Amino acid sequence: MSDRAQGIGQAGAKRGGVMERLRIMYRHWSVRGMSAVLVLAALWLAVNGPLWAWSFVVFGIPAQMLNEYSLHRYIFHLNPPRQQWAFNLLYQAHYGHHDFPTNQRLFFVPVWVAVPVLCSSFAVVWGVLALVTPYALPLAVAIVPVGGIATFLGYEWFHMTAHLTVPKTRVERHVTTLHNQHHFRDFSRWFHVSPGGEVIDRIMGTAIDVDALKSQQRIEFIRTLGMRPDDARLVTARAHFAGRYGLSADEITRAAAV
Repeated sequence: MSDRAQGIGQAGAKRGGVMERLRIMYRHWSVRGMSAVLVLAALWLAVNGPLWAWSFVVFGIPAQMLNEYSLHRYIFHLNPPRQQWAFNLLYQAHYGHHDFPTNQRLFFVPVWVAVPVLCSSFAVVWGVLALVTPYALPLAVAIVPVGGIATFLGYEWFHMTAHLTVPKTRVERHVTTLHNQHHFRDFSRWFHVSPGGEVIDRIMGTAIDVDALKSQQRIEFIRTLGMRPDDARLVTARAHFAGRYGLSADEITRAAAV
């Protein structure tokens, strides 16, 4: 094959990887809904906000990264509840993703998590800004539903990509390396996923050198966050959500094996 033909083939494969990832993302209601809010917010800001308000979009990036870290560490990794209904909520939100890390239906933040976080973040930012400026509303719109949601969608992209075997950029490979350490070495480390978010892990003391993680003994029952794979709560949750997440009887049996 000529160099030119090989280059065209590689470019086509890469484009195909991007389009397939977009199809996977936009099957999920949370991604669709948040994308719609982003578009509407940007249109509202363009019509009603002062031009300089767009400069505040960048503040949505670190704000959402802090949301990402805090939600992942303090909510999604809560100690498993004894009550099955509460356990099932966390299973949908995150435990199930660790249990079945290649299941595409479990890659994304549930809409019932994303919407309350969006609304509460917007209310807090708007309320604080209202104390100091008459432009509180357009600035809050720029920071949260524009900058914040754009960062959230970037998070969903990088998180999904980390779990797929697709052509990856250098940044995507870096994110994949660190995220794999979280899933398969130590689930109490590397809570960030968005590029640059590792700074928060380092500040918060949840980072660890990749080489050190490689030499560290893997945590027992890593895919079930330290629970025995045959824990009754896990068995019940898998059976309950089997239809929703397309879990086969064979997958459920393997997941429960100690």
